[in-house]
Amino acid sequence: MSVNLRSGESQDSLLKRFRKEIIKTRVLSTYRKKRWFVSKGEQRRIAKQRAIRKARRKMMRRNNF
Repeated sequence: MSVNLRSGESQDSLLKRFRKEIIKTRVLSTYRKKRWFVSKGEQRRIAKQRAIRKARRKMMRRNNF
């Protein structure tokens, strides 16, 4: 990943553009996820918990309106 300095651009705006590019490509979030090893079974369990939580939130929103 590289961000080139444009003519007349300050270092601050270059850094800001670099940060936006990092967020856009999800480099940092991927790094944070791969920081520790998580087994396939653990990944499935976490995904199942997320799906259950998402379904509960959807039901609560539906019931409130």
